Amino acid sequence: MPKEKRTYNLTPRTVRAVRELADEYHAAATQDAVIELAVDELKRRLGEQIEADAWAAAAGDLDFIGEVKDLEDAYRSADRDTWPA
Repeated sequence: MPKEKRTYNLTPRTVRAVRELADEYHAAATQDAVIELAVDELKRRLGEQIEADAWAAAAGDLDFIGEVKDLEDAYRSADRDTWPA
């Protein structure tokens, strides 16, 4: 994937941490790669939190619970026929 040059204003503490993660801990091959890993991880965590919040909301949604029960009832015999005992 082609790289794109960007400029961000980071605190000296963050710059030191990125350098340390790359140079001392070898968390990634370059400082740019450390930033990419950090952004990917933050995005993953936020996505997981959004999904967890949606499931938590669904657990209290009577319409959703009813739909799940209907699906469970409709496929109960299919599960018995296809899943090992």
